[in-house]
Amino acid sequence: MAVLNVNGKALNHNADPRTPLLWVLREQLGLTGTKYGCGIAQCGSCTVHIDGVATRSCQVPVNSVGNRKVVTIEALAANGTLTKLQKAWVEFDVPQCGYCQSGMVMAATALLAAKPKPTDADIDAAMTNICRCGTYQEVRAAIHAAAKA
Repeated sequence: MAVLNVNGKALNHNADPRTPLLWVLREQLGLTGTKYGCGIAQCGSCTVHIDGVATRSCQVPVNSVGNRKVVTIEALAANGTLTKLQKAWVEFDVPQCGYCQSGMVMAATALLAAKPKPTDADIDAAMTNICRCGTYQEVRAAIHAAAKA
């Protein structure tokens, strides 16, 4: 058995050490908010935070995580209360199909933690996640609104 620090809890898993973190989160730990999109770390649907850094979990071998802190979308809302970013996401109708949204929210959360008042250029540089529905303008508006909240 190996242990991961996920969402503030020590969780056991028995995955092969080379297994991508994404699959351990979803299949062994039951945290299905993190999505599989492309499998090559390009689309961002699998974005989680590892020690506060937005990271594409589909290409991170679970054995490379060690004792670092992993945070998934499930841990953002505290006691059912959405974060200011999640509230803005709803207010600006960002989700369309919704598939990429957990990764988008995780990337945007890391951006706001690093740059509380991001410019459009900061948002463009940080938000490299792919949204097939094309909600990029809504994403930008929600991030700016959350930064002002």
